[in-house]
Amino acid sequence: MPKSPDFNDRSLSLDLARVSEAAAIACTPLIGRGDEKAADQAAVDAMRTQLNRLDIAGVVVIGEGERDEAPMLFIGEEVGTGNGPGVDIALDPLEGTTLTAKDMPNALAVIAMGPRGSMLHAPDVYMDKLAIGPGFRTGVVTLDMSPAERVSALAAAKGCSTNDITVCVLERPRHEDMIAELRSTGAAIRLITDGDVAGVMHTAEPSKTGIDMYMGSGGAPEGVLAAAALKCMGGQIFGRLMFRNEDEKGRAKKAGITNFDRVYTRDDMVTGDVIFAATGVTDGSLVPGIKREVGFVTAETILMRSKTGSVRRMIYRNPVG
Repeated sequence: MPKSPDFNDRSLSLDLARVSEAAAIACTPLIGRGDEKAADQAAVDAMRTQLNRLDIAGVVVIGEGERDEAPMLFIGEEVGTGNGPGVDIALDPLEGTTLTAKDMPNALAVIAMGPRGSMLHAPDVYMDKLAIGPGFRTGVVTLDMSPAERVSALAAAKGCSTNDITVCVLERPRHEDMIAELRSTGAAIRLITDGDVAGVMHTAEPSKTGIDMYMGSGGAPEGVLAAAALKCMGGQIFGRLMFRNEDEKGRAKKAGITNFDRVYTRDDMVTGDVIFAATGVTDGSLVPGIKREVGFVTAETILMRSKTGSVRRMIYRNPVG
């Protein structure tokens, strides 16, 4: 059997940007139209079409989850022409279906790619997540700390008051006690309704986004996507899988996971060099959304490579009929 070509992250990165751009642009007619499923379907179809044009032997290891009852680029789906390097792909064609349907901030088309075997095959269960930006020693905050202890530890590391810390949290009833404890420290809380990949990414650029830390539970697949982003941008993320029943543990076993209590670091979730692209669908703190003009749509993409630490912002103006 011939040897698979090497993963050339530099040449593939622009291809990856085209994939996320296509997914975001496909959503344009559906922004603010109230139809989550139609927006997701448009993004999925466009992303799949673009992926299948690439000279890769790709396997989707993180795909559309069952929880949203969304159309899937399913886990295990093979994409690409089959003529290039073997790669793992983690994707969310539309991270923020509700955000798109309601024209709310921070909806993104997101995709990451790395060599085959480089990404955790996270089952579709919840993950307890904790993330901070770059520049801190390993373990300055941990999942074993209480929420208040995390705020105090990060404030001490930054040399500031706990009142100067802002934590991003997904607004869900399950987080009410955690939010109350965080507020008792004097920390500010940025509540988001959806889109926790973007929420984690915010921690990597606190001077721009105002977010120092992310915490709370959300989808495990999104945790791997967020880890891929931080692999490129810098920062720490920790995740522990959460299981509500035996069926969910069965999913984990099927994905090859046997230690149900393991805390995964960023480099556990993404073990090799990756490339990452995110295109704005609606305006956000990280990247602007799609702009519609007469005869044109304009998309902006953030494209990153972990090997070099490069972050490129690209504007794509495309004529439309």
